[in-house]
Amino acid sequence: MSTVTLGVVSAPFDRDLEGDFARIAALIEQARGQGVHLLALPEAALGGYLSDLRGSAPPPPAFRVDGPEIARLAALAGDMVVCAGYCEEGEDGKVYNSVVCVDGSGVLGNHRKVHQPLREDAHYTAGSGFRAFDTPVGRIGMVICYDKAFPESARALALDGAQIVVCVSAWPGSRTNAPERIEDDRWKQRFDLFDAARALENQIVWLSANQSGSFGSLRFVASSKIVGPGGDVLSGTGVGEGMAVTTLDVEDTLASARRAMGHLRDRRPAAYASLEPVG
Repeated sequence: MSTVTLGVVSAPFDRDLEGDFARIAALIEQARGQGVHLLALPEAALGGYLSDLRGSAPPPPAFRVDGPEIARLAALAGDMVVCAGYCEEGEDGKVYNSVVCVDGSGVLGNHRKVHQPLREDAHYTAGSGFRAFDTPVGRIGMVICYDKAFPESARALALDGAQIVVCVSAWPGSRTNAPERIEDDRWKQRFDLFDAARALENQIVWLSANQSGSFGSLRFVASSKIVGPGGDVLSGTGVGEGMAVTTLDVEDTLASARRAMGHLRDRRPAAYASLEPVG
């Protein structure tokens, strides 16, 4: 599928799992009414995120990727491809901050968050890599929140053939010297800069879905958006709850962006042989 309709969500999610599923079902139906083929929901859409990042808050409930909760999400998705964050109970007994991609046929892909901010590591085990995968809407990759602060994350997915990268987040505003208006928050500005930079430097389509509202001590910046391969915001929710939708021919859009200056094509890998700090 070359021409696709993409949707991203800003919405609140919490420990009320039935409430989360009700919200997800309504959002999927809203997206279906707009012809959306790929819908990105935020990090921790199933069960909510941590209520603070100091390591003392109880973690959300954990689910198996092959368990009934993810199967329920897949059934809701039906003919749509849906990405949603959740707390994963791994086959190794460890707990991961994960995002799953599903449609009515089941699980298409799963990613475990690699980069952990502040004391998130008190609750989750870090993931170990980034892999793109094929879906009915094209080849996609997934990252979670703080992953996008590291250029290598999106670059690894782009080099693995991802045309679209979905970034799900529970990205809060700053904890110190917080402005009255979330629009003026410096963490919100960084959130937006990372979205534009990751799309532009890899010349990919970037879907950024973030939580909105508040949970515990965290106030989320929302600002979900769809970014084109030139770093331009094609559609966004602003700092409130909502859904942003865009339709585009992904293959044609990427080909046009890469025609003159192809950032992936023009790389010189031998010049970056060692990226580890010296000394």
